[in-house]
Amino acid sequence: MKVRIKIVLKDSVLDPQGQAIQMSLKNQGFSGVNSVRQGKIIDIDLEGNSLEKSRKQIEHMCESLLINPQIETFTIQEKD
Repeated sequence: MKVRIKIVLKDSVLDPQGQAIQMSLKNQGFSGVNSVRQGKIIDIDLEGNSLEKSRKQIEHMCESLLINPQIETFTIQEKD
């Protein structure tokens, strides 16, 4: 089973990299971009075939290693 973990900064945390992307888009002539939040994606191939059975293990991976729980949040989705 393949899962995709999307990690983003919490809404309350400033995102200077997102702001830099927004400014670069504006400088390149792209109008109408009000804000940009950037993040990261981690794809993991796990044994088994049920996301529900693996969810606790994936959450533990995220909370103990993959994210900084003070400033980041994550979502998990099954990948085709």
